Amino acid sequence: MSTRAAQALARPLTLGSAELPNRIVMAPMTRGFSPDGIPGDDVVAYYRRRAAAGTGLIITEGTYIDHPSAGDMADVPRFHGQESLAGWKRVVDAVHAEGGTIMPQLWHIGIQRAAGKPPVPEALSVGPSGIALDGTEGAGEALSLADVERLVEAFAEAAAHAERIGFDGIELHGAHGYLIDQFLWERTNRRTDVYGGDAASRTRFAADIVRAVRERVSADFPVLFRFSQWKADHYDARLATTPDELQSVLGPISEAGVTAFHASGRRYWEAEFPEHDAELNIAGWARKVTGKPVITVGSVGLDAVFGMDTFRGAGAGVESIERLLERFERDEFDLVAIGRALLADPEWGQKVLEGRENELVPFTKAALKNLH
Repeated sequence: MSTRAAQALARPLTLGSAELPNRIVMAPMTRGFSPDGIPGDDVVAYYRRRAAAGTGLIITEGTYIDHPSAGDMADVPRFHGQESLAGWKRVVDAVHAEGGTIMPQLWHIGIQRAAGKPPVPEALSVGPSGIALDGTEGAGEALSLADVERLVEAFAEAAAHAERIGFDGIELHGAHGYLIDQFLWERTNRRTDVYGGDAASRTRFAADIVRAVRERVSADFPVLFRFSQWKADHYDARLATTPDELQSVLGPISEAGVTAFHASGRRYWEAEFPEHDAELNIAGWARKVTGKPVITVGSVGLDAVFGMDTFRGAGAGVESIERLLERFERDEFDLVAIGRALLADPEWGQKVLEGRENELVPFTKAALKNLH
């Protein structure tokens, strides 16, 4: 296993100006360990430890952009304000000192925000049409065109901050039913202006963000875009039911200037469009229809499928990565993101690359209490 894993996963990769030492990525996972939105010493240590143990690229937990409705938890880190950015600068320096690369995930939760929640209790819940993920109308306020312009600028400003303080790129969170995804999804986007309509029109918000980011950062600064078919508590949701529909969604976003896509699936081994290809997963299809590098993610290294029950305390055993390596060897995707397995075992990358899979630690309830 050591030789095979090293051949597949230990290869470096260039993404724009970022030189990744290997193909192992830490998936973004919300922690809520940053009081008042400021990353402290424990956050520095958390990311440093994983960079030191073989994780080539770290994508941080979701960080709130500078907008009052961006989030609903006081202890989730923010990506604005002098103190928060200074905290992130220390994280960047620590990861770089260990030979890793790191990108922040820029996040706005949109209509999923409940009224009265911190960090800005008086802020309204907003979305493209004020429609909740379950289709309930009037769940929040529909964004005006001026609101949309402000949000585009907030994402671009966050990206500029990221480059200024030394991050190796950024990831836009366009998945799981959060704000950008709410524009992409027909159920939550009923707009009749330029940001609504057919699939291509619904991509305009995402594409405008990418273009605005590109205007504020260096030409080769990596911009990743995370997307998903499924949404929070709506696992059967789909943006696209055919490869052509997926091209309609991802094409304009890709053309706007995305460096790579991060395709969030629940099970990396499942075929996305089995009637067209019996094996290709959602990341493989994203690579095929856009020609861009892709990250795959979804229950890697674990024998239990992603679900909210896991984060309420259910465990997951260790699963061999043989199937993953087979897909790597036929170039289905370029990078693999590890989530819960890397929470439970910060040395996951090092152990896999060295053929020490028998030492991997299963994901348990204890892992949730000790996110260090």
